[in-house]
Amino acid sequence: MSNIDWIVLVLTLMGIIAYGLYKSRTAKNLEGYFLSNRSMPWWLVLLSIMGTQASAITFLSAPGQAYTDGMRFVQYYFGLPIAMVIICISFVPLFNKLKVFTAYEFLEQRFDIKTRVFTSSLFLISRGLSTGISIYAPSIILSSLLGWDIFYTNIVMGGLLIIYTVSGGARAVAYTQQLQMVIIFIGMFLAGWLVVHYLPEGVGFADALKVSGASGKLNVITTGFTEKGFDWKDRYNIISGVIGGFFLALSYFGTDQSQVGRYLTAKDNTESKIGLLMNGLVKVPMQFSILLLGALLFTFYQFHSAPVFFNQAVADKAKNTAYADTLGKLENRFMQEQLQQQAYSKTYVIQGNEQFKDSLKLGSGKMAATQKAYKAILKKALPASDTNDTNYIFLRFVIDFLPKGLVGLLIAIIFLAAWGSIAAALNSLASCTMIDFHVRFKGKVYDRDNAEQCATEYRVSKYYTLGWGIFCVITAEFATGMGSLIEVVNILGSLFYGVILGIFLVAFYLKKVQSNAVFVAAILGELIVIAFFLMDKYNIIGLGFLWLNVVGALAVVILAWIAQQLMPSQKALHTI
Repeated sequence: MSNIDWIVLVLTLMGIIAYGLYKSRTAKNLEGYFLSNRSMPWWLVLLSIMGTQASAITFLSAPGQAYTDGMRFVQYYFGLPIAMVIICISFVPLFNKLKVFTAYEFLEQRFDIKTRVFTSSLFLISRGLSTGISIYAPSIILSSLLGWDIFYTNIVMGGLLIIYTVSGGARAVAYTQQLQMVIIFIGMFLAGWLVVHYLPEGVGFADALKVSGASGKLNVITTGFTEKGFDWKDRYNIISGVIGGFFLALSYFGTDQSQVGRYLTAKDNTESKIGLLMNGLVKVPMQFSILLLGALLFTFYQFHSAPVFFNQAVADKAKNTAYADTLGKLENRFMQEQLQQQAYSKTYVIQGNEQFKDSLKLGSGKMAATQKAYKAILKKALPASDTNDTNYIFLRFVIDFLPKGLVGLLIAIIFLAAWGSIAAALNSLASCTMIDFHVRFKGKVYDRDNAEQCATEYRVSKYYTLGWGIFCVITAEFATGMGSLIEVVNILGSLFYGVILGIFLVAFYLKKVQSNAVFVAAILGELIVIAFFLMDKYNIIGLGFLWLNVVGALAVVILAWIAQQLMPSQKALHTI
């Protein structure tokens, strides 16, 4: 990067940190540190919810996802608006009425302590691991820019995040996310405009869509049906998106403390509900736009030279191995195929010759095959390196083609997205550890009016935030080679979210089911989800990861009802 880019990057990041710490001044107690004294308006709740979802993975990996697999990933979000309505009806009023710090406090009141601890533990495991992966995403950028080893960049990124999350708490998270989202939207719009602007003369936005569509990248709606019937292994289609996506969104926004903690900061019920409902309206168009950027980027590289492998640092290392000649031949083959593809694209767009539509799709397939062969040789040359370059596609465009100053801004945006979502996650991990374990088991009831106790708990909360930050950095060190990060995070969440949701569904809607029944059902449900995941992984069955959320939730509900029929009635039933 140029000196101007470095100045823009550093000033933007330092400005955000200073702004967040300035706005974080609040009461030094648990309610101030974790919930910003329940004082946030709906629009700030909305931006905080969106900022928590929109991690660096969203802006770094989603365009690459569309570039390689098309826009069908957007179907993953189709169940989200429905989930927002259900959460506003069932979840928000109860959480606000009980004045809980965490969603899992409610489970002790409805069931018992073991159900609360088990559910909170599932959350801590899933969110702790996925947050580590989220730290790895911006580390990729720093590693590419500076040539640093990813091990050290994870430590640098994690360290910066820990500093301002520990210092500021929920208020710093919310106010920095407000500014982050504004800058992010501006930057992504500029990136999309430049992609179209850099196309050849006479090729406009509509033409770019035409090329993307001919190459199969505008596959926004897919049914999942093949000649053999419905493909349950297909990850993204309209059916899995609406049903599986609904269950995932219901669990994520209704039971995941990283999101519940965002709307518990609201002034009242109405502010929480408006923030959630607006999120349901905004999220799908937002994700559509980010994926569209990837589809446009694909068109861009039909008229400009693209690297056969987008992670330049790994490609350069491989050229110093015994496989250099083989890699060179594949690069030359890819270059020839690319020149042919550029000719097809120009003929199809400029001359409007429809017979070249099939040629474009066939050419894309040939280029993809060459890239696959290149990655296979890379794996032989550098066995320990990450040979999945999906996460580097958008980053490579930013570095290679954007003007000075804007490169620094776009990279700052990816950092900001990472900081917003990870800071919220660390805050939620600390709040669950503090409330569901430390405060619950220390033998004293939390007293908001006891100044000495508040000061002590406030200080301990910061230590828990620090501890989780260190855990997430350690997790990030093992994230290399996982593939598309946006997929990895969602697969990881799907292993736990269905079961957590099932426990809450029983709590809300099956009033006769008691604690022992739901506890046994939850353990069996988690084992069933893991079994389905492993069977899919080893091709024993075919089941896309979104369906794991449905399996987990339904398994807990059904098994809890059956277990209750078989178990003797407990002496007392907790009711809310």
